[in-house]
Parts: sequence; C-alpha cells; structure tokens
Amino acid sequence: MEVKLARKLGFCFGVERAIEAAERTLAERGGEIASLGEIIHNRQVVERLAGKGLKVISEPSEAGGTVLIRSHGEGPAVLAELAERGVEIVDATCVLVKRAQRIVEELTRDGYRVVVIGQAAHPEVRGVCGYAPDVVCVDSPEDLDRLPRGGKLGVVCQTTHSLEHFGEMVGHIVARGYREVKVVNTLCNEVKDRQAAAVELARSVEVMFVLGGKQSANTRELARLCAEQGVPTYHLENWDGFRPEMAAGKGTAGVTAGASTPKWVIEEFAARLGEFDPAGQSATGV
Repeated sequence: MEVKLARKLGFCFGVERAIEAAERTLAERGGEIASLGEIIHNRQVVERLAGKGLKVISEPSEAGGTVLIRSHGEGPAVLAELAERGVEIVDATCVLVKRAQRIVEELTRDGYRVVVIGQAAHPEVRGVCGYAPDVVCVDSPEDLDRLPRGGKLGVVCQTTHSLEHFGEMVGHIVARGYREVKVVNTLCNEVKDRQAAAVELARSVEVMFVLGGKQSANTRELARLCAEQGVPTYHLENWDGFRPEMAAGKGTAGVTAGASTPKWVIEEFAARLGEFDPAGQSATGV
C-alpha cells in the first residue's frame, strides 16, 4: 500500500522539552520523581518513563521530594501549595502555555473580563484560568450565555485549538455587541502547522490515520479536520488499533500524528501499513 506522511507531524518542541526535563531529572536524582498528572497525553511515553521511575500523581497533597510540572502547566494556587509542602519543582510548562498565562494576568490588570475559548476540563485550560478571577470558559456557541452581558472582554484561546474554531468563536462573541473586545492569539504555530499539513494530505489520499493518545486534544482536532475533508479517518494510538477493513480496497493512505506522539510509533505504523495489501488484506501482524 502507498503510504504518505504529513509534512509536519509528531512531537512539538514543548513536548520534547518536557520529556527531556523528565529524563534529565530522573538521571540526576537516580530514583523516583513525580509528575503532577501525565507528563503528556500519550500512553506509550508515560509507560516508558514510569519504567524509569516517573510516578504520576493526581493532587498536590500527594507530592513529596521532586515534582515535575508537565507541559500543560498549572495554576498559581497549585504551585503555591507545592511550594508550601517544600517540594522541589521542575517546571516543564510549554513556553506558549506560559505566554497564555501571562497574557491572562495582563488582561486582568488592564480591566478586562477574561474569556478562554477552550475545553474547561483540559489541564492547560484549567491552569490558564487560574491566573485571573472569574474567568469564563466557552467552547461552542451554546456556551455563550455564560458570558457577562456588558463590559470589556479579553479573549484568548486554548493553544491546541484550530484557527478556524478560534475565529468562529471570536465572531460569535463580537456579534453580541460588547463595547470593547480585546483578542489575543494564543494558538500554537506548531499545532497550526500540523493541522494545515494534515488537511493538505487528507485531500490527496483515500484513507487517513491520525496517531496519538485518545486524551490528546490536538490529536482529536487533527482527526476532526481530516474527517471534514470527506476522507475516512481513524484516530488510533498505534498499530495495535489497526484493522484490515479500515484500508481494504484503498490505494493510498495518509498518516499524521499529534504533538505528543513519539517518532517510533509513527515509523512503526507507516512501515507496517506499507506492507498491507489492500486487495488481499494482509500485512505483518494483521
């Protein structure tokens, strides 16, 4: 089977930095350290680092010794609690998430009511919302009734969202007639480039495979954008999720991957898919 890879896919610099920080700290400490939440949304990477001693904890109250702040970042209240507990903090927050946190603080100082376009339960969004009081989180037109009826709004966006979604939501917000709306683009260019490359590829193949963790927001967005191009699209964690019927009768397949997907997962999937016979439905391990 002919397999085409997106021109931009896989690990972003923020994820690479977080993993490097974890591996370096594990080597320096020579023992177990903790990550407050999974370091990235990829099961294979989390399991590999767990084998080296990176323990995942859910609450600051579980912390002791050394704690890694993952790429999604945390709010100031969580960081303060960790400091009070006397733990050593290794901050692997993505620089673009830190920028969003700083912008939220600045908007608040300038008198704006902060609005975050994003998924309220996403760890990045939860952390960003901690940097201002009374933040309103919206992610669909149905959420807009949560907005205040007047005043000045300062609008930012979850870094992993698409430019299309950000623009649509800003349009809906502005249409409500606020006297002043300040919009700051906090989208990640690396995510945006991956989305553009995925769409470009989806338009030229007969089936798309999007690799990445099921919890990964940016991977889910890639899958959504590819499906919107009218091509059958499958969001899989790795080769284990592949089924012959997904590619049966297809001549060309496209492969892209979220920003938390390691290179070896992509390479293994592409190699094994290349061995697949869409007519005879055979491939190594199928």
